[in-house]
Amino acid sequence: MSQNSTKPDKPGQVADAVKGNWVDNLAPIKLRPYLRLSRADRPIGTWLLLIPCWWGLLIGILEDEKLFANDFWLFFSCAVGALLMRGAGCTWNDISDRKIDGAVERTRSRPIPSGQVTLIQAIAWMLMQIGLAGFILLSYNLSSIILGFSSLLLVAIYPFAKRFTWWPQVFLGLAFNWGILLLFVAHTGGLSWPIISLYIAGIFWTLFYDTIYAYQDTQDDLLIGVKSTAILFGQDAKKWLIIFIIFCISLMVASVFIVTQERTILSKIISFFGVFIFFLHLCFQWQNFDAQNNKVLLNLFRSNRNAGLIFTIFLCLAIWV
Repeated sequence: MSQNSTKPDKPGQVADAVKGNWVDNLAPIKLRPYLRLSRADRPIGTWLLLIPCWWGLLIGILEDEKLFANDFWLFFSCAVGALLMRGAGCTWNDISDRKIDGAVERTRSRPIPSGQVTLIQAIAWMLMQIGLAGFILLSYNLSSIILGFSSLLLVAIYPFAKRFTWWPQVFLGLAFNWGILLLFVAHTGGLSWPIISLYIAGIFWTLFYDTIYAYQDTQDDLLIGVKSTAILFGQDAKKWLIIFIIFCISLMVASVFIVTQERTILSKIISFFGVFIFFLHLCFQWQNFDAQNNKVLLNLFRSNRNAGLIFTIFLCLAIWV
């Protein structure tokens, strides 16, 4: 049994949901199980899917030094798209893991294993979210539409990754950072080396924060026989986490260095300072990592929203100077 686990304090509440969240307190009762399937009571995942989308768009604007009216639509529409696709992905994850979730303390209160929704209802909910996200995607250019639909393969594979590899976080990173490529292409019409570098940096960031997250479930995962980087690393977590930080920051620096070549000195300074502050935030997480304290692990994982937004804000500032 996991240490420092949380317990639901309201009927139907998921154990690791944010306490006092709007789903458990304000949403219509009949809709609550479906919103829980989409993790609307735990918004951190939506942020971690959305932030890379913003990175991709902003790097594209920095690279070609052009800001189009359509970019404002891209900026806001990808937020809705991230909400929907994160919800669809989480629903698919719960459908695929319904038997495993029932055997893990932290996840047995989720809607499917706890009996709040049936399998058929969950599938219908997932398809509805994918359909709505698809309508948004169709407003983008053809290249980004193709990229968007191709991401469904990564989403489909991820829940099964922990059954055949110790590195399921890699598949999560590939899927969660796809928005970097998608929004860059939606703005520029094509790919370039700086955005590929940033995409790989995002994968290392995901390896960093999702390994921290995975340490909450190591004992349960060992009992039921699923794999994760947390189990693979064991007591060597901090050694691996610092490696992920180094690769992530190095690739971010390379991306920013190339795209700011034609920018002003001030724009360059602001962009690199954003990377530096992002780096400091990851170092803070690394310093405070405690594999035995689930509360600390969850708080560190959630803090990556702030880390990602720091870089986003500095990229926005770099565009305007």
